This record gives sequence, C-alpha cells and structure tokens, in this order.
Amino acid sequence: MDNQYCIYICGVGGQGIIKTSTIIGEAAMNQGLEVVMSEIHGMSQRGGSVSTELKIGGYNSSIIPNQGADMLLAFEPIETIRGLEKVNSETKIVYNTHPIVPSSTNKPYPDVDNVTKVLKENFKHVLPIDGTDLAIEAGSVLALNMVLLGAVTADDNFPLSKESVIDAMKNNLKPKFHEMNLKAIESGYKSIKG
Repeated sequence: MDNQYCIYICGVGGQGIIKTSTIIGEAAMNQGLEVVMSEIHGMSQRGGSVSTELKIGGYNSSIIPNQGADMLLAFEPIETIRGLEKVNSETKIVYNTHPIVPSSTNKPYPDVDNVTKVLKENFKHVLPIDGTDLAIEAGSVLALNMVLLGAVTADDNFPLSKESVIDAMKNNLKPKFHEMNLKAIESGYKSIKG
C-alpha cells in the first residue's frame, strides 16, 4: 500500500536512536498517520548495537520482516552492514560514515570507503553522509541524530515532512538545544538535497 512505510534504525548505544524513533513516531502521529514502534533491541547503555523498527500506516505488528524496510537509517558503518537483512533492492540506505571503533576488540575496523563502495555496487539507493562532522559543525556531536533525521526528510518518498519532524523535535528536546538541532536538521537535509 502506498500509505505504508517501514523504517529500520540502527546504531550504537548513546547515539540517540531511541530519541530519533520517538521523534519520528510523534511526527507521524502529528500528521494523522498510524505508527507502531518496536521495543528497543540491544545493549544501549554499554555502547553495544541498538535497533528500533517503526512502521507507519495501518500495521498491527512493529517487527519489519527481512527485506521489508523502505528505509535503513544507520548511525554507524558496521551497524549499516548489520542492518542489511532488512533491506531490499528499493530500500533507501542512509548512513553515517563516521565509525565508532569498539574498545573491546583489537580487530582492525573495515575501511569505510570500501564499505560505501560495496554498498553502492549492491544497492541502488545508498546515501552516505558524514553526519558526525555535520553535527559538530551544528554545535555538538550529540546532534548526530538530528542531522540524520534531516537527511531522511530530504527523500521524496519519506512520508513525514521536515516541518513535522522539527515540531516533534521541539516537543521532545529542551528549548536551549532547539537552535543547534535546527541547524543539524537543515545540514542533514541539504547534504542529501544538495
């Protein structure tokens, strides 16, 4: 159905994945859309993998089947790879290219440019973004989630308007952070729209 949309969000604990999901869910409701969201999966307090699943429009279950996502929103390159089971040939893959190297391993981190190259060779809609740098430019690395939210609103098929996302952001974050987060949303949006 045209009015249904599935978003799989993944990253590392502490990157704002839960808040991002909340804002998307509230923005959907503000636009009069039905939304269901999964419980958070992962070890968010230990810096481990975290994922949430959102379905917009008339769904009973919040779990996205494998290859069922319309969008993969990934906050970290390796987490992008972990989320690939949810994508299909038409899925938009928006991901932050800035790695978070785990301190608990001595294995080398894969080359991010190579990750991007392989993704682009295998999927049609790959949108890498250095969200971490854009967040720092906006005022804080903590604005990464707002950069990525801005980026997804730039996609013509994304069911939520940038304005509704901004309204939901303002409702969920303290006013003293609004200006910084508005800059972050705009920079993410412009990075995709050009």
